Amino acid sequence: MIETFGTNQILFFLLIMAVTAIFAGFFAGFFGIGGGIITVPCLFYIFGAIGIDKSFIMHLAVGTSFAIIVPTAMMSVFTHYKHQAVDFSVVKTYGIFVVIGVIIGSFFAASMHTKSLVLFFSIVMYLLALNLIFLKDKTKIKLKFSLLQRTVLGFIVGFVSSLMGIGGAIMNVPILKFVGYTINKAIGSAASIGFLISVFGCLGFLVSGILIKTNIPLSTGFINIPAFLIFIPITIMMAKVGATTVHKIERKIIAKLFGFFLIIIASRFLYEYFNI
Repeated sequence: MIETFGTNQILFFLLIMAVTAIFAGFFAGFFGIGGGIITVPCLFYIFGAIGIDKSFIMHLAVGTSFAIIVPTAMMSVFTHYKHQAVDFSVVKTYGIFVVIGVIIGSFFAASMHTKSLVLFFSIVMYLLALNLIFLKDKTKIKLKFSLLQRTVLGFIVGFVSSLMGIGGAIMNVPILKFVGYTINKAIGSAASIGFLISVFGCLGFLVSGILIKTNIPLSTGFINIPAFLIFIPITIMMAKVGATTVHKIERKIIAKLFGFFLIIIASRFLYEYFNI
């Protein structure tokens, strides 16, 4: 356990968290994602290395990721809003169904074993990676988003996001592009929906962790306090940098590289699944 660690070991883990926060924050702003795709795997290994109960490692990583996403997403939304890249109408008419999926998924995740969450995370990561690699922008705008589409897709995105500790934008961006939004508008609007996901996901894992009395060191419910405090200032700053950058450079190449990066993470998690 962490109580047996020396000063150098503790400083090392703090450094790892800080470096992770830099990349998570930048990609949160750049892709309109919450950063959880990077944060969750790193926290999973950090918590495992310091001896957190294996039954709750993934839950703690996901819950802490949601807590970190809240202020990061807020900064990302504000920056995209300044570039007039947020459509609040779709946030209101589609976001409500996403929130419902998040609330149900958060409490469902609390009943799952870490091994099941790891497998789910790796499978979805593969799918999201393939989407990024073969991402194509649409230029023709057809803003048709039926109530049935909003209900079904919103619930699925919210439910999946709640089990993965992500802001959901990596799914919402393609969805919004599919119904006709430009890439920048899709990213900005997805970031806004991601803020709602993070708030309700954070509350869900906080409450569910408290209800089942996890008693995890330095944590409240399924949220680790030290990780939260370290990530927040760094991710907020880097989210602003990433959100500003996306409006200045070509995104396709970086999206594909990020997709290959996700395949590596997914493969590593699949390996963990067979060794837990």
